Amino acid sequence: MAEERETHDHDHDHDHDHDLTFQPNIEDSEAGRYELMTYAIRELLMEKGHLAPDELRAAQEKVESLQHSDGAKVIAKAWTDADFKNRLLEDGNAALAEVGVDAGAAKMTVVENTDDVQNVVVCTLCSCYPRAVLGMPPDWYRSKSYRSRVVIEPRQVLAEFGTDVPDDMTVRVHDSLADLRYLVIPRRPAGTDGWTEEQLAAIVTRDTMVGVANPTAS
Repeated sequence: MAEERETHDHDHDHDHDHDLTFQPNIEDSEAGRYELMTYAIRELLMEKGHLAPDELRAAQEKVESLQHSDGAKVIAKAWTDADFKNRLLEDGNAALAEVGVDAGAAKMTVVENTDDVQNVVVCTLCSCYPRAVLGMPPDWYRSKSYRSRVVIEPRQVLAEFGTDVPDDMTVRVHDSLADLRYLVIPRRPAGTDGWTEEQLAAIVTRDTMVGVANPTAS
């Protein structure tokens, strides 16, 4: 079994249809330390007049309106344009900007799944996530169980998503930071030769860009 974990020091804090037994009820869980800190900073900024309620609401609506479609289009382009894929792997932020996607201030590191490597993304201490590309993170990504288990037993967690990884394949777990995000280029499935970028984008889901699933042509 080959497994790797990419670790960092933290100082921050297509939804699937699988029944993930490790997923807690996020809405019923108590607010964590960093969530409480976020609330406190927000209230302080509003109290001091640095942030107006309508500005906060507009920002929330913008984030919540983001969809994974931008990310899917990026992956489809990477599958069909080798030069673009190389630029994406070399400098994610710059390549995303080429197609009109603003990844924000965080560094976007793009990794590619191959026949030998399956990449999977997590944020072990909170839920850092490339919202500008993938939209809002699913509850399972923010769950404590996923964040702790995927670095210890990634193959078992992936199996619970229906993704079986052969024993001779390396599993690399990438741990996000407040100023670092990851995007996975999944393996292009067989049987998609001649497909348009629109057709390819339709089979790219949020789960495949996090690495817990792989796209299929069916």
